[in-house]
Amino acid sequence: MTLDEKIYQYVRKLPYSFQEELFNFIQYLLIKAEQQEKQEWASLSLSSAMQDMENEPDLYSESDIKVAFA
Repeated sequence: MTLDEKIYQYVRKLPYSFQEELFNFIQYLLIKAEQQEKQEWASLSLSSAMQDMENEPDLYSESDIKVAFA
């Protein structure tokens, strides 16, 4: 018996109100998984973009960045 079949058998035994609650929880888990995947891609993208940048020379000094206000 597959996991899908086992889950289906257990869900069928639940009262309808619990089935609704389970459905809501499944939707929550799907959203959470999607957000986690997006974060992983963003992290990978940033780390790829920053790869080997620590070896590049500094183009600007701190004095170049400071702005004087009169």
